[in-house]
Amino acid sequence: MSDDYQIEIPPSFQALHTNARGRLLISLAEFRSRYELCEDLAQHLTEHCRSVHVEIGVDEQEVLERCHRGLVGPDAVVSEAEAGWVVTRLAELLDWPSPAFLGPNDPAADDAG
Repeated sequence: MSDDYQIEIPPSFQALHTNARGRLLISLAEFRSRYELCEDLAQHLTEHCRSVHVEIGVDEQEVLERCHRGLVGPDAVVSEAEAGWVVTRLAELLDWPSPAFLGPNDPAADDAG
């Protein structure tokens, strides 16, 4: 059986779902699904965040922090670590500085895309 999955999942996302030996902590199918969800969220949020920044004048870091709070809220569909990855990827897509509120030791803050 051939594995025709052609999406390259970045190491920063892999780090969220692997142990110290690099083994997945969830099934491969779930891992791929989680990545696609998180990438889609980041892509989907780009225009909204850009408009909040430009039209309302909210600081880039504040926009990212608000997104993060929304992603980890009571109806969250992503884990807290995944939410960090999403906003880091979002900053990358928008060509904004990485979210300072995540801190330098957060795996999501390294190479999101």
